[in-house]
Amino acid sequence: MSALHVNLDLIRKYNVPAPRYTSYPPATQFSDQVNLELLRQKVRANGQSERELSLYFHLPFCQTLCWFCGCTTVITTDQARSGKYLEYLQKEMDLVAPLLNPKRKVVQLHFGGGTPTFLLPDELRLLGRMIHSRFNVAEDVEAGVEIDPRRIVQDHIKALREIGFTRASLGVQDHNEEVQKAVHRIQPLEDTRKTVDWIRGAGFKSLNIDLIYGLPHQTPQSFEKTIDEVLRLEPDRFAVFSYAHVPWIKPTQRVFKEEALPAADVKLQLLKLTIEKLTSAGFVYIGMDHFARANDELALAQKQKTLQRNFQGYSTHGGADIYAFGMSSISQAEGIYWQNLKDLPAYYAALDAGTLPLSKGYILTEDDKIRRQTIMRLMCDLGLDYGAMSGALGIDFRQYFAADIASLDDMEVDGLVVRSYGGLEVTEMGRLLIRNIAARFDTYQPARKERTFSKTI
Repeated sequence: MSALHVNLDLIRKYNVPAPRYTSYPPATQFSDQVNLELLRQKVRANGQSERELSLYFHLPFCQTLCWFCGCTTVITTDQARSGKYLEYLQKEMDLVAPLLNPKRKVVQLHFGGGTPTFLLPDELRLLGRMIHSRFNVAEDVEAGVEIDPRRIVQDHIKALREIGFTRASLGVQDHNEEVQKAVHRIQPLEDTRKTVDWIRGAGFKSLNIDLIYGLPHQTPQSFEKTIDEVLRLEPDRFAVFSYAHVPWIKPTQRVFKEEALPAADVKLQLLKLTIEKLTSAGFVYIGMDHFARANDELALAQKQKTLQRNFQGYSTHGGADIYAFGMSSISQAEGIYWQNLKDLPAYYAALDAGTLPLSKGYILTEDDKIRRQTIMRLMCDLGLDYGAMSGALGIDFRQYFAADIASLDDMEVDGLVVRSYGGLEVTEMGRLLIRNIAARFDTYQPARKERTFSKTI
């Protein structure tokens, strides 16, 4: 893909709140009013499927809080808390594993957080043994982990590699000292470089770097320097997120003074800089926040129209049900979502009582299922083939979505999409605004309140 040039006027026009569509309906539609016993029955019934599995483990502990963070975390310096948490992960696995058909194969494994590397190296090894002794893990499992370079030793990397991890994602966000101080995350470039060397030396096959634009005191000049520094580390992928300023949801963000945050036009310049610089460096803009080298599995899967999207973002594994463990974690299977309790004592109490620690969930309607598949294919394939979608969904796609397709008139005029009788194609400019395009197929979007989601840019 050639370098992408960004039209800032269009970005300004469409910079409105919309979901990220890691699920459909989004997690904001999940309810604690759902019949939890019915949900448990559906989870048990799904367990007997032979579909492949993706396992996610939410490891919530962090020693300090990054003030921009929107994740569900537990801030503590008490190392003993990770050992206790492992005991409860084991209890949860012992409740779930017997529900699963032993033929089901784990093709994907992910540790997220929080900070997975808050766990001691031997605790990571123990967690790996717990998983492998309870689940049928494929030899070629795609195993990815989020790593904080600030507080690890080389043995963390060795332990992760020993239990089968081959993909690492490093949180960097920004290397500028003023920005790091403002967001309460001091991470010298040398710490990042050292961790990258350890990862490469251990034989990991893929490295992703996370950056965030829109943080306090960022300028195009300072952020360009960070991008240049990270490019020299030669990662395989980038995830470059827009800082979501949602102090009404995350009160810690109130520490940021409005005058320290980049003005709207500066933030747009940061986005323009990022996309043009990374695509000029040979990275393919997958969509949303993701970039990958042209020979990376993500880029190849998108080209072959086999790319998927789930709670971990873009994925190469379609048709796998996600079973998630740990506080606040979200699972996804055919027709259902379920989320664990977000409060750690409540999560522990449910497991002590011998019950699945569910707090809320959602049972999809037939329309939800049709729209979920449509939005995922749109976000992954950057287009829709009406004939193929009709065959896959068992509907007359053009007729079913007539109003949604017609609503794209303004986007076609603005050059974001190209419509034909047989399908819809997202333009290169439209990739930047794929959340906006997807929202036109979201039946719940018109009724949402302004503050439900962050803005698309």
